[in-house]
Amino acid sequence: MDDNGYPPTIRDIQSGCEISSTSVVDYNLRALTDKGYLNRDAEVSRGLQLVNGSGHQSEPADTVAVPLLGTIAAGVPFPLPTADAQGAETIDLPQSITGSGENLYALRVKGESMIDALIADGDLVVMEQTSRVENGQTAAVRLRLEDETTLKRFYREGDMVRLQPENSQMDPIMCDASNVEVLSRLVAVWRFIG
Repeated sequence: MDDNGYPPTIRDIQSGCEISSTSVVDYNLRALTDKGYLNRDAEVSRGLQLVNGSGHQSEPADTVAVPLLGTIAAGVPFPLPTADAQGAETIDLPQSITGSGENLYALRVKGESMIDALIADGDLVVMEQTSRVENGQTAAVRLRLEDETTLKRFYREGDMVRLQPENSQMDPIMCDASNVEVLSRLVAVWRFIG
């Protein structure tokens, strides 16, 4: 199940365990089900599900490969490197965070302007491609005239946009709204603790 992301069939178990008959596999699966180690839907070919020690079904370890497209400034804006999503490095993230993974990509954070929002230098941020965000949402934005990008909280204020850092030591960036292009909104922060 860990290797393939789905449970084996009875024939897979027979072959993998070098058992002479599928009826022996069936007998053992019934015994494991009776003892509470396994949930089984006999009507489904791959209808096996492990149960953890507390008697609850274990959560599937499904992951989604999300492309890692480069670095985003969390500080002074800098140019966003262009990357081909097809050839990009990927990171495997839990499906419980990413859903289907559609329209998602990851960026590595460089800088400390978002530390009060628990987004630190070196973290990965999972972003959903969109051109619209609500006030107060964290977004990756491009400053068109400067051709630079940054990760900040987005606030539309009349004809202006305030890009608010989450670091009390830093000032917001005020821009004409026509100069700000929303690229994506923050979905999750992924930190490797080493």
